[in-house]
Amino acid sequence: MTDKITLKTKVQLMDEATVQRTLMRLSYEIIEKNPDTSKLALVGIETRGVPMAEILRNNIRRNTGIELPLGSINIKYYRDDLEKIADNPQLQKADLPFSVDGMHIILVDDVLYTGRTVRAAIEALFDLGRPAKVSLAVLVDRGHRELPIRPDYVGKNVPTSNNEVINVHFNASDGLTNVEIKEKFS
Repeated sequence: MTDKITLKTKVQLMDEATVQRTLMRLSYEIIEKNPDTSKLALVGIETRGVPMAEILRNNIRRNTGIELPLGSINIKYYRDDLEKIADNPQLQKADLPFSVDGMHIILVDDVLYTGRTVRAAIEALFDLGRPAKVSLAVLVDRGHRELPIRPDYVGKNVPTSNNEVINVHFNASDGLTNVEIKEKFS
């Protein structure tokens, strides 16, 4: 019998207003670091990276009038722990309404932890073509990297223990927007 793990909210790290301000700041950073947006695109990593990418794109459009290409990618079957997911996995296609060839792709995810999700997303992107450059934008970087991956755009650095979990919620997927730190109990 396995122990059931429960999560208890420890602290609300960011409320909706703080999340929105942070995403607005990240939007400005993306534009400042990329004055030529002609080959720039945002790709949200499912699940919470997708609404985050949409918010970033909307902020950029509202502030500059520039409509960046937007896509999403499901990295489930690119994980290096695939055998734990399914015996005979089938690849799910990305939702990218543009070619990645020659593009500067900004991968967008809610939380950066070990780096394995980002590694899988990069692998999935390169299966679809050859981007000129890949950058990473995250709302929260919680440390504990297992791979040499670092974000280019960071909303907040939050040192955590391995006994803690960062939960990000967006209105589009969860009905509320906030960031919480939860603690694992068994």
